[in-house]
Amino acid sequence: MDTQFFNLKRKVDQYKEVLKNTKEYREVWKLELKEYIKTYLSSALEATDLEANLDERTDMENLEAIVLSLGEVKSGMYQKVSEDIHRHLIKHNGSLIYQQLFNGKIIVLINYPFIESYGKPRPPKTIAIYRPEELKAPFFLRHLEEFITEITNWEDYDDDEPNKRIGFDLNFGPQDLPNPS
Repeated sequence: MDTQFFNLKRKVDQYKEVLKNTKEYREVWKLELKEYIKTYLSSALEATDLEANLDERTDMENLEAIVLSLGEVKSGMYQKVSEDIHRHLIKHNGSLIYQQLFNGKIIVLINYPFIESYGKPRPPKTIAIYRPEELKAPFFLRHLEEFITEITNWEDYDDDEPNKRIGFDLNFGPQDLPNPS
């Protein structure tokens, strides 16, 4: 082989290896990892009495996801449209997501709670990106613990910690506040 192409050949070989890995990662997801994630999360929900839904998103082949969602509820806040009609604000309670990436790796995300029509939702928090063989039971437990901690912190927001953000801008500013005079 010509020495001038040695480095290029190495890079081409690396590229081929990455493409091969993508196919293998996707196959592992289909054959075992997806079910393993669902089984582990289901057993964790049962063991902890956490009320949550476990959904599989299959809209896009090789971009599937497993979503542990805490669901949606009335937020307790509502707009009085008339004396008899109230428009409730819906609160999305947050979710933990395991989603395939384009390259077959798995991204783990936390979607924070948010209240519709009450500011902007906080962007999802990326916990990590894993190759399928890296995802083992201790990681799932750690993800669930981090998820519950983040959701609890969001729910327990107050001004005791000056730099703590709840992840949304309020939908009213100083111009909407009553004038004290």
